[in-house]
Amino acid sequence: MNCKVEKTKNANEVKLEITVEASKFDEAIKRVYFKSAKYFNIPGFRKGKAPIQIVEKYYGKEIFYEDAFNDSANEALEEAVKENNLEIVSRPEVEIKQMEKGKDLIFTATMQTKPEAELGKYKGVEIKKIEYKVTDEDIEHELSHMQEHNSRLISIDDRPVEKGDIATIDFEGFVDGKAFEGGKAEGHELEIGSNTFIPGFEDQIIGMKIDEEKDIQVKFPDEYFSKELAGKDATFKVKVHEIKKKELPELDDEFAKDVSEFDTLDELKKSIKEKQEKQNEERAKYETEDAVIKAVCDNMKVEIPSGMINMEIDNMLKELEQRLSYQGLNLEQYLQFMGKTEEDLRKEYEPQAIEGIRSRLALEAVIKAEKIEPDEAEITEKMKEMAKNYGKENDEEFLKNENVANYIKEGLKSEKAIEFVVKNAKIK
Repeated sequence: MNCKVEKTKNANEVKLEITVEASKFDEAIKRVYFKSAKYFNIPGFRKGKAPIQIVEKYYGKEIFYEDAFNDSANEALEEAVKENNLEIVSRPEVEIKQMEKGKDLIFTATMQTKPEAELGKYKGVEIKKIEYKVTDEDIEHELSHMQEHNSRLISIDDRPVEKGDIATIDFEGFVDGKAFEGGKAEGHELEIGSNTFIPGFEDQIIGMKIDEEKDIQVKFPDEYFSKELAGKDATFKVKVHEIKKKELPELDDEFAKDVSEFDTLDELKKSIKEKQEKQNEERAKYETEDAVIKAVCDNMKVEIPSGMINMEIDNMLKELEQRLSYQGLNLEQYLQFMGKTEEDLRKEYEPQAIEGIRSRLALEAVIKAEKIEPDEAEITEKMKEMAKNYGKENDEEFLKNENVANYIKEGLKSEKAIEFVVKNAKIK
């Protein structure tokens, strides 16, 4: 394999001209033939038994070229990238210059490479101090959540529906006099005032009595996820079956004993305050780090290739798909529900993708400038910690895995770089 590297006129882009020896390309053709021979049915030969020369004559000599190219080109390209210490951030644009049996395979691959950031001021960047104090309202808010969680439902039969009640209803929706898909339910529990239904729906339930039936007039929002219903007037036939009301427990010492390990309400409040103070400290810490990194990025010069942005967005979409799978959804269903296309989503993700890339490049530049390296003891400690988390604390192969060690090493470098810029920042 031979490779010529040429920088193009575009920033962070290279063009590789790769030559694969004729013998290797011919070997690749043979490998493809042996893999696919069983699929060829040629008169005069048992299926899969026709010699390669006969198959080529019958179907054309180029029959194996595409697969043979993929077989040999991928390997050659990987080798060329490694030999030239290139960090590729885009899919290659391939152009075949020569591809023929008995001759060298020659092709070009144009790719974008990872840019190197030019650091500006990264020591002594100025940011405003970030801190969050726990207020009495914060504590009361948490106590309210605990009350809600420990509430009980009481059936009401002597009055109509009020705001805050939970009404058990049947409903069926109609647009232009026709029932629509997904607009019908029986025995549905609806908290009045939760704003989970179409605007105006819940308000019209207020005042209805048990067993009362009523037609409710509403209008679907213009931005409603279903395009068939968006902006349409609708009529819902509603019947109330049951009315329930939440009964909240009293906030006293008995409540504290029931919901926690504390004997008094004051002790519970103190515990809530301490917990929220710790959460606020963590929040302030992460937001301070983000603010410092952003300041470093603002002082940095770098041109991010489009391919790098696209790959980042690809990864973000894969993460979204994974999260959706836990909910029994796929990306297509999610997009349909949101009334968006994949292209819409990619455009929305682009600013976040660029910000993430810039942050990583800035930290890498700081690591290089400050020669940041974790020591072996730190790496070993992190590996033991990871092994324990994965139940592999006694797995010697895992503990000595070079790929795991490198992953941890890179993570530690980033952590130390963040610590460095924050420590050297002017926080006022």
